[in-house]
Amino acid sequence: MHFRQAILKIDNKTYLLAPGRSNSFDEIYVDFQNQPESGGERWSVFLHPKQDVTIQRLEIQFDLPLPPGARFFANGFQSWSESRLYGLNETIPRLRAFAGKHMGLYGDEHIPGIPYGRGYLHSWTYTYITVDGGRLTADGSEMLFMGSLNESTGFTLFLYDRPNAIFTVRKDMDGLQLAHSFPALDFWIGQGREPELFDRYFQILGTPRFADPPALGWTSWYRHFNRISEEILLQNLDGVANSGLPFQYFQVDDGWQAAVGDWLTVKSGFPNGMGALAQTIRARGLSPGIWLAPFVAAKNSDLVRKHPDWLLKNAKGQPLKAGWNPMWGGWYYALDFYNNEVRNHLGGVFHAILDRWGYEMVKLDFLFAVSIAPPPGKTRGQVMHEAMEFLRKLVGTKKILACGVPLGAAFGLADYCRIGGDIHLAWEHRLLAFLRFRERVSSIASLRSTLGRWQLNGRAFHNDPDVFVLRNERQALSLQQQHTVLTINALLGNLLFSSDDFSQYSPEQMSEVQAALEIRGSRILSVAELQQDFYRIEFENEGARYQALCNLNSRSVELPSTATKSVISLQAFESMVLKI
Repeated sequence: MHFRQAILKIDNKTYLLAPGRSNSFDEIYVDFQNQPESGGERWSVFLHPKQDVTIQRLEIQFDLPLPPGARFFANGFQSWSESRLYGLNETIPRLRAFAGKHMGLYGDEHIPGIPYGRGYLHSWTYTYITVDGGRLTADGSEMLFMGSLNESTGFTLFLYDRPNAIFTVRKDMDGLQLAHSFPALDFWIGQGREPELFDRYFQILGTPRFADPPALGWTSWYRHFNRISEEILLQNLDGVANSGLPFQYFQVDDGWQAAVGDWLTVKSGFPNGMGALAQTIRARGLSPGIWLAPFVAAKNSDLVRKHPDWLLKNAKGQPLKAGWNPMWGGWYYALDFYNNEVRNHLGGVFHAILDRWGYEMVKLDFLFAVSIAPPPGKTRGQVMHEAMEFLRKLVGTKKILACGVPLGAAFGLADYCRIGGDIHLAWEHRLLAFLRFRERVSSIASLRSTLGRWQLNGRAFHNDPDVFVLRNERQALSLQQQHTVLTINALLGNLLFSSDDFSQYSPEQMSEVQAALEIRGSRILSVAELQQDFYRIEFENEGARYQALCNLNSRSVELPSTATKSVISLQAFESMVLKI
């Protein structure tokens, strides 16, 4: 990997930058450095404008020819964006054009300048490159890693151009109006063994390790969705509290509020109020959690009707549509985080939920929306980071489960973070898959992201890989699919949720959950995709070494086993754990 060139475009002028040399131009001085750090190399660009300027592009390019078997990890724009390893000649799916106006601004489709097509790959905040299922060097043990060290000033985009063998690191700051010194690009490149690379990266970032033990929780969403009431929740609370399983959290998900955005107006199905419910949950020995989406409001909400000036606007001065949700009555809008009245309002909301009502964990959802239209003097990443810092301050020492968030903005600020899309009650959402929607509800897409982002667990936050489903009714997952979801999520996450009615579990279902709980907290050694959608997870548990083989395919797979010294056959969607 060799430095090729660094490009700065400002005010319709293009400058080439040289590392370690004076880069002084009429409008700006650029401090561009590279130096060894932690066994790798750190690159940084600090901008010092001499007058007001508009940044049009800042990127550093490297020559990086890769062998045919190399694979590039594409970290999606936010929690729900499908994230996995791609072959160098693959194409990252792009939302079908006719669907765009109906889908909202969930991913990076609205961000210009990202090339798509066969051999053009991109990743947000960090990426890694492997060869042949995780091997980059001759000894079969190394990978190449690149990670941003400063997402607080803007998101970092890593791009690979296979036809020209060019690797580019770009700051997401096109259009930024800059009048002051600005720490722009700052990233680290390292090569080595996978767990140690991620350890070194987060040590440089200064993110403290998250040492809390794995947690088990119940959430209302995946069985009742937004059709919840106090009566329904209390019935489930009995089942959870009497299950004999070590539940820690009982979370009230979407559906308790009168409308999305109207967080202080509770639906009539909760006659005793949310505070009384939290008190009842706590009396049963569980920590009460609650869902809200602090930066959005539904079109039919009182907030939108009474405070249209609180909303982000498009170029025509109309409320900016962040997304469309049929359960919320259609379109919903994003709030203007830099409006002081919005901040004061949210301060009151969190005071009520945390201090008056007594909830101990908040699931904060659809967080990406706050950053979709940054003001002229800020980047998307700045807005997202400042919003996360604001939320952290409001929540204090209580727990944040961040969801729908660009992951780099949650590093060190969220206690738990979703690392994949929503599990579906079938294996795939066929319509959304046809539309190539990377933020879709999908069991297989969620698992791919969990398998690709496992290294963040305990380093950036505690991974929330979403729920497991073992019930028989009101779902379409096969027994093999259910078991595979449970196995992967128990191994690779530190927050394991379900929405099942545990009072209806059979002894076999209860035994399956207990077996999964025994492998939680295992030391993960490696995750490798041996064939398309067929994975091997190697881990240590209580001094013994194991491998979990997980087949996400609709066809059976055979392979030699290092554990049994024989050929193993896994049927469609099957998974198994073997002692080595």
